[in-house]
Amino acid sequence: MEKPLVIKIGGSLLPHSAEIISTILESGISALILPGGGIFADAVRETGTDGTIAHWMAIAGMEQYGWFLSGFGIEVIENPGFSDKPRVLLPYQYFRERDPLPHTWDITSDTISAWLADHLGAKLLVLKSIDQIRAAGAPLEQISSQVETQDLDPLFIPYILHHSISGMIINGTFPERIVKALRGETIVGTRFGIMI
Repeated sequence: MEKPLVIKIGGSLLPHSAEIISTILESGISALILPGGGIFADAVRETGTDGTIAHWMAIAGMEQYGWFLSGFGIEVIENPGFSDKPRVLLPYQYFRERDPLPHTWDITSDTISAWLADHLGAKLLVLKSIDQIRAAGAPLEQISSQVETQDLDPLFIPYILHHSISGMIINGTFPERIVKALRGETIVGTRFGIMI
């Protein structure tokens, strides 16, 4: 049986939200969307807050982005699961009840999406505003070992490698790439684990 899919929509893609949600809805797939933090998490950073307070404020920011995404006709849920249509997870209450990750800015919605995919036994599609993850200035087609990059939070790569999570990171500003990724076709991006 094909694994379910978690789709993380990066906060930098907020201007493209309507098109991304429309593309995912039209695909007819069953997926769980996790919103990134974007401008909402940036507002938390600007306060100078860190640790536990910043952690929950930033996850509340992800929830705000989730509500924003829902304005384009997609249902929101508070407990993760899969149905016959894609839905957006409002993550705050679920993560407050479980508190599975350290409270540090080294963890963003990147690692949170990896935790969610692992928790649900799902593959992970990460939508960002770059074509591929870069390490030492060079684009990566595959992540199979620890590399340093500014394009992901510091704990994402160790997490996906340790938990053997499979998926891909692609540029979400191109709807046709999202469609091809959902079909399992070859596109520009950075893969990890078993090919998605």
